[in-house]
Amino acid sequence: MADRRLIEALCQPEAYPVPVGPIRLLETHISWVILTGRQAYKIKKPVDFGFLDFTRLADRLYFCQEELRLNRRLADTLYLDCVAITGSPDCPRMEGEGVAIEYAVKMRQFDDGCLFDTLARNGQLSLAVVERLADRLAIFHRNLPPADPGVDYGSPALIRAAALDNFRVLADSDLEPADRATLAVLSDWTQTTWQQLADFFLARKQHGYIRECHGDLHLGNLVLLEGEPVPFDAVEFNPAFRWVDPLSELAFLLMDLAVHGLASHAVHCLNRYLGMSGDMAGLQGLVFYQVYRAMIRAKIIQLGRDPARETPAQRIHRLARYRGYVAYALTLTQPAAPRLFLTHGFSGSGKSTLAVRLADQTGAILLRSDVERKRLPACLPSPAARYHPDVIRQTYCRLLELTRDLLTWGFSVVVDATFLARLERQQQQQLAEALGVDWVIFSCSAPPERLRQRVCERKQAGRDASDATLAVLEWQMHNHDPLTGDERDRTVSIDTTTPTTLEAGLKNGLKYGQPDIQYAN
Repeated sequence: MADRRLIEALCQPEAYPVPVGPIRLLETHISWVILTGRQAYKIKKPVDFGFLDFTRLADRLYFCQEELRLNRRLADTLYLDCVAITGSPDCPRMEGEGVAIEYAVKMRQFDDGCLFDTLARNGQLSLAVVERLADRLAIFHRNLPPADPGVDYGSPALIRAAALDNFRVLADSDLEPADRATLAVLSDWTQTTWQQLADFFLARKQHGYIRECHGDLHLGNLVLLEGEPVPFDAVEFNPAFRWVDPLSELAFLLMDLAVHGLASHAVHCLNRYLGMSGDMAGLQGLVFYQVYRAMIRAKIIQLGRDPARETPAQRIHRLARYRGYVAYALTLTQPAAPRLFLTHGFSGSGKSTLAVRLADQTGAILLRSDVERKRLPACLPSPAARYHPDVIRQTYCRLLELTRDLLTWGFSVVVDATFLARLERQQQQQLAEALGVDWVIFSCSAPPERLRQRVCERKQAGRDASDATLAVLEWQMHNHDPLTGDERDRTVSIDTTTPTTLEAGLKNGLKYGQPDIQYAN
């Protein structure tokens, strides 16, 4: 059995088959990780927390092998082997010959400074890296096979049990009366919201959305290697924790980004992911999943406490981290009123650039006509044909449906489209007014020669969803309905060729209906 004596012996250079560098020991509530300079060896603690049981050596071997299998899906360059530890607790040999007394997962060691939580704290986590991570996750989730319908994974009952278990565990930890009162509020919210979403959870399971995901996608389990984001340390010990809805997995990442002070990064990641996956329906459960994931992190922090060895300063730090996650969960249960933002302007006018900025700063879900058009069942293969009147009509109908759903679920929405026809604008405006939602138009413009230049450059680059051509642009400039007087009263006009005008327009537009809103630089 692995114990402290064995771990201390493995921290000596002579325990390894090749020369090692300075040895460091990291410890979590379920494992020890020994860093040797080039390799890292992860050893499972012989513990039983109910949701995992590592007490038998045979089980620790099995879960080491599972860890290797699962993590090679996303981090094949990090996970090298499952190796035996032989000899005795006082004189062990890593990767030795003979009878195994313990097992370890052998990994490539990396610089701790490249972990996402470290990058986030140091202000070094870029939006470009977040975009690449969102793309990778969307592809990963899309290619996973769905769970067997006969298994219980992803069932409403299992989701409820997992969510409430967080509160059960936390009830036994060293919390103060105010902490316990907040827990009671969150527990009640979780039970009430679960009842409201039970049919949604069931439908997601029935439609094949439960898949074998990573399962523990917080910032401490993401590393930047050679410029690319790499998720590691997937959940191996409990299948129910990784056989989940991909939106539950994404919620973990979004929550942790926000707790680390990167709320705009979280929104950017979400919209990038949705742009690739198209899974707008899953958003109905996103807030529930974010609260659930925040409480998981809070629980893990409390499970890691060691009252016998913890100093008063360490306890203060631990409780501060715990309260950070709980406070964020509480804010999610008290959302602001949703808002609707519409773009307006010709192709090449800068609408999409503005729309992304607007979504990042407001937390809104971004809907792009150029993206949703291509999801239509009747979408035509020819780019030019995608601007046929019938396709345009279907696209705006789809945008309206999505806007209705998202506003009803409590999300603010940015609809990135030309909105050159009065009817298409009025339908969105009437929907917002029927739901009691404030709406604003951001009308983007640029000189005709600049519009033409942008359209040509975009086509040549081939990196944007837009299929607009010069012919489409010319048609738009000769066939559009000007904004009405009532619309102009709720319109922010922006010349997108001037950066200062763009910034000022964003600030002014965000003030509509919310005069006290703070603009995020």
